[in-house]
Amino acid sequence: MSIRTASRSARPAGRPLAIAGALGMAVALVGCSAAAGAGDEELGSAENPVQLGVVGAAEPYWATYEEAVEAEGIQLEIVDFTDYNQPNPATSEGELDITQFQHIIYLANYNVQAGDDLQPIGSTATYPIGLYSQQYGSAEEIPDGAEVIVPNDDTNQARGLLVLQSAGLIALEGGGSPYSTVDDVIEGESRVAVSAVDAAITATSLPDVAAAIINNDFLNDAGIDPASAIATDDPSDPAAQPYINIFATTAENADDEVLNRLVEIFQTNEEVQAGALESSGGTGVFVQTPKDELQASLATVQEALQAQ
Repeated sequence: MSIRTASRSARPAGRPLAIAGALGMAVALVGCSAAAGAGDEELGSAENPVQLGVVGAAEPYWATYEEAVEAEGIQLEIVDFTDYNQPNPATSEGELDITQFQHIIYLANYNVQAGDDLQPIGSTATYPIGLYSQQYGSAEEIPDGAEVIVPNDDTNQARGLLVLQSAGLIALEGGGSPYSTVDDVIEGESRVAVSAVDAAITATSLPDVAAAIINNDFLNDAGIDPASAIATDDPSDPAAQPYINIFATTAENADDEVLNRLVEIFQTNEEVQAGALESSGGTGVFVQTPKDELQASLATVQEALQAQ
């Protein structure tokens, strides 16, 4: 399988300096740009393969996906990242043609912070985010004053906090929102203490805390069964649309036929879908939301972020 790896220590998302730093390193690590040296060769040709950025390319369904794409005559190179901060700047700079690793809120946060205009061109699935514990079998069992951790990137932090609130562990100012932070936790009305840490270490920190909100991308590597979550959000809720995972590219490439064909292959190939579902521990809810609806949702979230 044609996979390149770009990896380095993780950085907190949603900070302009972090984004700038990720951009410089991503350029260095990914290597030759998708456009560099390609001349006028058609995107998806042997001379100019599509550069797809993902997080967690070791999942078997990516090999299945690559085979399905290349069976359509499209050459694909998957670039694997270990840090969510990396793929978007690399796409903006032309190091990648397209990404598939994030949901709408994450992309909106990136666009606002970086002054960018990446756009979703297709949906994949909504994956519930879960609360996990090695010590307790339910949220109710977690003792008062115990430490619970959430990812520190802006979007998943808020989502994790909403899960904790739904589980009765904390109370959030104003009832919470997709933009809540740990600063919004009302200490006097909350049962646990909440800390935000890098998403990549939430799973490895489990032995040291009462519970942790862990992104699906890190469950398999840590040997954690998604079904063991003691609390999750509800992906079928219409309010969960901003958490739909997406393929994204530059606004200029949003109508590119080859890139849009990549979306169709992911959405319609039964083996790819089955593999992605297995990778999520059976938790993924696949959706085929039209591109214009995804872009409208992105615009709405960006407007809300800019108004804050």
